[in-house]
Amino acid sequence: MDALCGSGELGSKFWDSNLSVHTDNPDLTPCFQNSLLAWAPCVYLWAALPCYLFYLRRHHRGYIVLSRLSRLKTALGVLLWCISWADLFYSFHGLVHGWAPAPIFFVTPLVVGVTMLLATLLIQYERLQGVQSSGVLIIFWFLCVLCAIIPFRSKILSAVEKGKISDPFRFSTFYIYFALVLSALILSCFREKPPLFSPKDFDTNPCPETKAGFLSRLSFWWFTKMAILGYKRPLELQDLWSLNKEDRSQMVVQRLLGEWKKQQEKAVRHQAAEAAGKRQSSEGEVLLGGQHQAREPSFLRALLATFSSSFLLSMCFKLIQDLLSFVNPQLLSILIRFISNPMAPTWWGFLVAGLMFVCSVMQTLILHQYFHCIFVMGLRFRTGIIGVIYRKALVITNSVKRESTVGEIVNLMSVDAQRFMDVVPFLNLLWSAPLQIILAMYFLWQNLGPSVLAGIALMILLMPLNGAVAMKMRAFQVEQMKFKDSRIKLMSEILGGIKVLKLYAWEPSFLEQVEGIRQDELRLMRRSAFLHATSTFIWICTPFLVTLITLGVYVSVDQNNVLDAEKAFVSVSLFNILKIPLNMLPQLISNLAQISVSLKRIQHFLSQDELDPQCVERKIITPGYAVTIHNGTFTWARDLPPSLHSLDIQVPKGALVAVVGPVGCGKSSLVSALLGEMEKLEGKVYMKGSVAYVPQQAWIQNCTLQENVLFGQALDPKRYHRALEACALLADLEVLPGGDQTEIGEKGINLSGGQRQRVSLARAVYSNADIFLLDDPLSAVDSHVAKHIFDQVIGPEGVLAGKTRVLVTHGISFLPQTDFVIVLADGQVSEVGTYSALLQRSGSFANFLRNYAPDEDEEHLEADSRTALEDKEDEEVLLIEDTLSNHTDLLDNEPVTYEVQKQFIRQLSAMSSEGEGQGRPVPRRHLGATEKAVPATEAKASPVLIQEEKAEMGTVKLSVYWDYMKAVGLWTTLVICLLYGGQSAFAIGANVWLSAWTDEAAMNGQQNNTSQRLGVYATLGIMQGLLVMLSAVMMAVGGVQAARSLHQALLHNKMRSPQSFFDTTPSGRILNRFSKDIYVIDEVLAPTILMLLNSFFNSISTLVVIMISTPLFAVVILPLAIIYLFVQRFYVATSRQLKRLESVSRSPIYSHFSETVTGTSVIRAYCRSQDFEAISDVKVDANQKSCYPYISSNRWLGIRVEFVGNCVVLFAALFAVIGRSNLSPGLVGLSVSYALQVTLALNWMIRTMSDLESNVVAVERVKEYSKTEPEAPWVVESSRPPADWPLQGEVEFRNYSVRYRPGLELVLKDLSLRVRGGEKVGIVGRTGAGKSSMTLCLFRILEAAEGEIRIDGLNVADIGLHDLRSQLTIIPQDPILFSGTLRMNLDPFGNYSEEDMWRALELSHLHTFVTSQPAGLDFQCSEGGENLSVGQRQLVCLARALLRKSRILVLDEATAAIDLETDDLIQATIRTQFETCTVLTIAHRLNTIMDYTRVLVLDKGTVAEFDSPINLIAARGIFYGMARDAGLA
Repeated sequence: MDALCGSGELGSKFWDSNLSVHTDNPDLTPCFQNSLLAWAPCVYLWAALPCYLFYLRRHHRGYIVLSRLSRLKTALGVLLWCISWADLFYSFHGLVHGWAPAPIFFVTPLVVGVTMLLATLLIQYERLQGVQSSGVLIIFWFLCVLCAIIPFRSKILSAVEKGKISDPFRFSTFYIYFALVLSALILSCFREKPPLFSPKDFDTNPCPETKAGFLSRLSFWWFTKMAILGYKRPLELQDLWSLNKEDRSQMVVQRLLGEWKKQQEKAVRHQAAEAAGKRQSSEGEVLLGGQHQAREPSFLRALLATFSSSFLLSMCFKLIQDLLSFVNPQLLSILIRFISNPMAPTWWGFLVAGLMFVCSVMQTLILHQYFHCIFVMGLRFRTGIIGVIYRKALVITNSVKRESTVGEIVNLMSVDAQRFMDVVPFLNLLWSAPLQIILAMYFLWQNLGPSVLAGIALMILLMPLNGAVAMKMRAFQVEQMKFKDSRIKLMSEILGGIKVLKLYAWEPSFLEQVEGIRQDELRLMRRSAFLHATSTFIWICTPFLVTLITLGVYVSVDQNNVLDAEKAFVSVSLFNILKIPLNMLPQLISNLAQISVSLKRIQHFLSQDELDPQCVERKIITPGYAVTIHNGTFTWARDLPPSLHSLDIQVPKGALVAVVGPVGCGKSSLVSALLGEMEKLEGKVYMKGSVAYVPQQAWIQNCTLQENVLFGQALDPKRYHRALEACALLADLEVLPGGDQTEIGEKGINLSGGQRQRVSLARAVYSNADIFLLDDPLSAVDSHVAKHIFDQVIGPEGVLAGKTRVLVTHGISFLPQTDFVIVLADGQVSEVGTYSALLQRSGSFANFLRNYAPDEDEEHLEADSRTALEDKEDEEVLLIEDTLSNHTDLLDNEPVTYEVQKQFIRQLSAMSSEGEGQGRPVPRRHLGATEKAVPATEAKASPVLIQEEKAEMGTVKLSVYWDYMKAVGLWTTLVICLLYGGQSAFAIGANVWLSAWTDEAAMNGQQNNTSQRLGVYATLGIMQGLLVMLSAVMMAVGGVQAARSLHQALLHNKMRSPQSFFDTTPSGRILNRFSKDIYVIDEVLAPTILMLLNSFFNSISTLVVIMISTPLFAVVILPLAIIYLFVQRFYVATSRQLKRLESVSRSPIYSHFSETVTGTSVIRAYCRSQDFEAISDVKVDANQKSCYPYISSNRWLGIRVEFVGNCVVLFAALFAVIGRSNLSPGLVGLSVSYALQVTLALNWMIRTMSDLESNVVAVERVKEYSKTEPEAPWVVESSRPPADWPLQGEVEFRNYSVRYRPGLELVLKDLSLRVRGGEKVGIVGRTGAGKSSMTLCLFRILEAAEGEIRIDGLNVADIGLHDLRSQLTIIPQDPILFSGTLRMNLDPFGNYSEEDMWRALELSHLHTFVTSQPAGLDFQCSEGGENLSVGQRQLVCLARALLRKSRILVLDEATAAIDLETDDLIQATIRTQFETCTVLTIAHRLNTIMDYTRVLVLDKGTVAEFDSPINLIAARGIFYGMARDAGLA
């Protein structure tokens, strides 16, 4: 270097320590200034160039128009280039004129000039690539200015000293250069306009980050606007920014799916290779990856391949940050040396303090860039996983669906995907932790020599212990997940069947089941909490023990080893750095263990069988046919026997085909087979054309009625109106509060069964498909409606005439109008043919018909015959009207079709308050909001049934913390705080003792009584560890206690909530409380509180220590504290609200998902999968929209808080330098090493505070649902009815009125009637007359508005609900079963003996079915009883009633899903078995009640007629009209 600078007047040595170091007025040699200082920025720019160009090529954003700013920047660049050339030419000029300048005067201007030219070109290239603000150039200009400051000062100093300017030309060019560089720096801080031709953003509210400048991004300044807004008022959904393009589901999921497909293809190829016996090819891989890798596609690899680029970027940030973290301990060592050396010039101290500050700030900025990068990646992970699972759920086979319940699949999406998001930030520790450990070891070795090995040995010994604890905790975790899964599954069933539980008074049994599972869950929780306490103890003690042992060994090994301040405190601060990776490693191991469980679960789910899209051949078919099956054998799952075998069916184009047969013979399976929902074992299925499907149980989405009908197609008003008209929905629209814009609740709960079925049918009609598969759509609607629908929609004259229609039905009356009939028996086709041909053939079908219609043949001869219904010995005789009579429009006395009687005007076609349709297996009472009686104003006011879930606003109330403290136990809380205080005191004590010890050495150069010193130090440290452990144990006990009491309160309250609560609250919202919020209370709150206490006491003790050593520090504490609190208030307000918005926008993802899973067959039939994927993506994005600002808010906060921490470091060091005369090195070491830790503590404190605030919201939400209004008490001890009550079974209503909910109209008005014991009373009335309401009142599901009901003279309102309900029996209309054994479904309390049960099964005609099952009474019913047919479920309900055998039986007639024979059996059983009981029947088919004692006719909630059927018919009133319509009068 000296050669470059040459000699002579301008020449100088490269380095002169007398000039630069050992002086009170330091300066650098001209040579150093001209070479290294001038080159530094250039070296940086050239080094960054290749990577930056590569980045720019990949990210083209459209070019930016040449603006004034851009022109100015370019001009400055050109001027700088000219200045450098001027310098160069000046040197040549000197060369020509004979005074040869040193070589450096040629090299430097050349290097600088070329670099300035490069910078100028870069400015233009960036403009063309659409870069608005360039980080690379800002740093370059900043370095130029920084490196020019030293010559700036030294040129002035030398001129002042010499009294003249030695080189005027270079002097002036330098200052021009400085001015230009400074201007360039200032200009580069402004950002350019957005690029032209950038894709037009229609975002109303784009994320400011995309347009933010470099400095704004570096400091997250762009977030400030939202922080201020969130502070002024609680944020709302519309305040959130839209997602960046690369974070949207569409992008992320597509990328991940692509990679996963590649993995699957690889696995398939691999299996093929193995199968072909090419063992060699795979051996290498088998050796590498274990045999397992070879078989299954790896989801992990797919994830890594998708997100590799952001991962690499994060690795770079992390590496720089790790290296920077080791600079400060080195600076600390210099600082302590400076304090120990009174001769050192003061500027050294200030320089070290400044460097410490700069280094800390750099670390902060880079660390937060790293975190932002990695957390956003976590978000993308979650988005991708949710999207992939959703798409998979749309294509899994039914056997897979049967294995995992909806709850479990939703858990994959909620819990496991969330886990990934939580673990991603720790992944880089896999390489970063070992790196930090190695570096720390290296520096410690330099400091203390071989005695470090003692400390390392201890660390290595503790690692397996940590590992063991982590493994054990993982095992608990897995077990706990199982309990959690089963508890949530049970809860979701309970919420689904809550009405049945109430009617049967079964809540206690289910309450017990849930509490049983919860007990096991808590037991595990307690164990894992104690383990957690142990690991905390190890965690706190490890660094301390390591320090203790290392220092102990160091002083004992050799008498000459003196422990001075530099050695002690530099080691302590290195050990503090070491503490983080060592603590994180076990946590990382346990996290990885958890994530591996989640990964396996997800991978298992994604590798499940999918439905074969080729199962049904859609392209080709025999001409003239629409559907054909050749020798088809189908099963629901590979391991089950086939449900349908050797089917041969051909359906001509445009034909109407009926499929009939007894319950459970495979009618619905046939439809599923045509849809490709079953697994095909052999044969071929052809179906040409688009398909519309109406399932037996209507699947209704939670959206408006119109959206349900359109089902994703564009609105064509004429076609839409025609569909509604044909499906008889127009009348309903008038009654619905919002017309066709009425929002329909989850699973269609605010529609009656008939309405749901008609909406489902309208969806099919509107779809205008070629083939219609109708699975018994007429069973759930009223008789006249069934007739209307058959005529208007399905029949030969209907809207669908000319389309191919496959109709599964139980209704005999429609058969004559079909083109031909397929009769199924035991999964095989027993007969096929036209209706008349089958009658002639006298096979099973003809016999079946003859039994039910003996007069058929004679009738056949009289063409236009009218049908009469005879009452032969309680046996209804159905007479089938001749086909020819279609053309006579007999509306009044429509012949009694089977369907008609079956449902008779039962179905509340309005959203009447009454009971259930043949609905999904989630019975909910239908809301009364739409009774015809409701005044129009009220009805029209709110078409929305379900209120939006509210996000609480503003600060979490203190009462919530108080609630949680009470749940933990107040004494426990107090003790925990005291223990933490004690622990901090001991920690400070230990360090102060260490400081005194090191100072002793400094005074007399050697150490005495080391053993006493070590002993005290050790005692103080161990005490600290013990107190921490104690407090962790206390917290564990308290946390489990709180979890128990809060869950118990929630569960007990929900079991006692009135039915109206469940009608207006979606089950997802209640389940969310039981899953997410209880999870937070179980596993998140207690550790968060411990962390908060930890960081709080850490921060306090740091401040105390710095104040003790440098009292001057007190001056800055106040301003720093004010800044800190200010930032904290801003942040907490915003982040809390973001967290709340996030949890509110989360439920829709899951509720939409569970809705999708239940409706997959419909979605697939209509080919709507892609639309549903898009809907799910939109919901996920809406959720991520609140996650993203939440992550950014943490970064925004982190940078600002750490800046406060960095100021603490700066001032601690500065004041140490200022007061160096009266400070011992030990104290300085103590205060600065504490200050270096404070950043972390301060940051954690705010984070945990706001985490606590966001998580305590769970307590708030659980409390909110634990305090809802309960129903009346289950048992009133003071007025319990006699044991044998009711003896007579007499029921009396006195002036009884009732409404559904306060504020609604009365449903029953002033009802007075009396039913004598043992009477059989039929209840009839048009839709909305209040029939179901009456039975609900009897059970006190609805409480009286006025008046009373007496049973055997006892006012039912005076006794407990269970005393009342357990003495009444109901056979509800919707048969609900719970998953569990058949025995549990019949008798959850275990009150009855085996023979009772078998007898009940025999009477309910289930005996043969149950005996055929290997498990007998322990036959497992699946969720909602899905593995029994609807008819069998109905029979199970009958068996329940037979077991109970109470004096009063309420029959909500639901024979919709039962074929004629079964129906007869039920009626006969009821007549014989309940002969002496009072029977109240809500009848849809008048013939069942024609032999009853009396009939009650309700009209608009009042008694219209009440007498025996004969008298009523004679009276020619309402009943007569109904009977006439039904052909009975």
